[in-house]
This record gives sequence, C-alpha cells and structure tokens, in this order.
Amino acid sequence: MPDYTMLAKTLQSLTQGETDTVALMATVACEVHHCDDRFDWTGFYRVTGPEMLKIGPYQGGHGCLQIPFTRGVCGAAARTGTVQLVADVDAFPGHIACASSTKSELVIPVYDKAGALIGVFDIDSDQPDAFTQEDADQLTAVLGAIFGGREILD
Repeated sequence: MPDYTMLAKTLQSLTQGETDTVALMATVACEVHHCDDRFDWTGFYRVTGPEMLKIGPYQGGHGCLQIPFTRGVCGAAARTGTVQLVADVDAFPGHIACASSTKSELVIPVYDKAGALIGVFDIDSDQPDAFTQEDADQLTAVLGAIFGGREILD
C-alpha cells in the first residue's frame, strides 16, 4: 500500500503553480505509477470531444488510443462520473482489453476547477482484485487537489 500522505505531499510540491493540464497529468502518472508494484499501467484518458476519451500521459506499455464513453471501464467512469473499482476485468461487461495482462482496474473521473470532466485516471494491475476502496478514496482526493483545486493537506 502506498504512503498516500507522502504521495500527496510529493505531488503538491512537484505541481505547485503549474497550470498546464498535460504537464500535471504527466507528473501524476509518473509518481503514482512508481509508488506501488501493483500498478502496471498508470495514466490518463482525456476528454477530447463529445463522449470520447483519447490517451494522455501514461506510464507502462501501450494503451488504447481512444475509448468512447459507451465502452469499457474508462468509458463507464466518464459516462457515470463514478469511480470504477473492478476486481476482475473479465467479469466487467464490455471491458476493452488494451493489454491482455490486465486482471483488475481502478478508474477515477477527473474534474477541473469548474467541475467539468477533463478525463479519467486509469490504473491497471496484472493481479486480480489488486485495488482497495482506500486506493480509490486516496487517489480521488489527490486528483481533486491537483486538478480541481481542492485542499487535502494540512
């Protein structure tokens, strides 16, 4: 389990004053990817048009280039605006196998300061049931602070 307090402080330090969304995404993807061995693919899919996500900054092997809101775990997170915590991707209706090694997935919607959906943060693992509700809650808070301007630290 990552030290989420340290991760949040590190990301706050690295991103302080940065306003470019892609630069922020690249930094978050890198730091989160390297904080836990469970994380095999870590990155963003950005909202680039109506009901369409396109790959953004990520760490790991190749990802899908585009994902419609109507397909997969990332599409479900974007479409519903809710965190998708999937213990077994093979049991998820409409799962898109961007990598055959993926067994479980955590996808978190990402919002800007105005509350608009700007993308989703996707973490894949080659381990089944790799993610916990704590992972989801902590990463949602970190993303809210960086992209939404919400405060999570003392």
